[in-house]
Amino acid sequence: MLIFPDKRRIYYLATKEEKELWINAIKKAIGYASLHDYYELGENLGKGKYGLVKKASHKRTKKECAVKIVQKKALSVRDLELLKREIEVLKVCQHPNLIQFFDVFENQDYIYIVMEVLIGGDFFSYLHERNFIISENRARELAHQIANAIYYLHSFGIAHRDLKPENILMVSRDEDSPIKLVDFGLSKTFGPTETCTEPYGTLCYVAPEILM
Repeated sequence: MLIFPDKRRIYYLATKEEKELWINAIKKAIGYASLHDYYELGENLGKGKYGLVKKASHKRTKKECAVKIVQKKALSVRDLELLKREIEVLKVCQHPNLIQFFDVFENQDYIYIVMEVLIGGDFFSYLHERNFIISENRARELAHQIANAIYYLHSFGIAHRDLKPENILMVSRDEDSPIKLVDFGLSKTFGPTETCTEPYGTLCYVAPEILM
């Protein structure tokens, strides 16, 4: 059955093989792609702000990744706007210290965001496991990586607006693991003369000026 904006049409075919040929031809003509055609979903990695995150692998290359599965009906109009903004930022930005975006799929019920898989936990947990004591050299390395990522975003006119240890992820469990900035839902693109007066951020991390 094909559903058009104002009508429906039901087509009958003689064999299942003929049906598959028609479906594949229609998908190709309209540029349709399904997540499950390309990726094999695995175990749960956690639950994010907008939905479940699962480990996955590309069916052809076997490369591992993470898939954020967002149920659209659970989102408010505002949440959907923030999610779309995050996807647009991820599409534009490619930097060693920003989480890497691979693909996005959308159907009537779900949005699937395919990104690199990071297994080291967040920066707050990294510090907590070390009683918040790290060497000066390590602190300098991490500060430099964070500053590099922020400078890169700002070169595109993008402000993150929700920087905090929980939005900095470790690539691996290694002691010298690099970091990646994540969660661009509150980010915004600014022109050269624009300013921001919106009170965004997480309460316990924002600047005093925002609280005032």
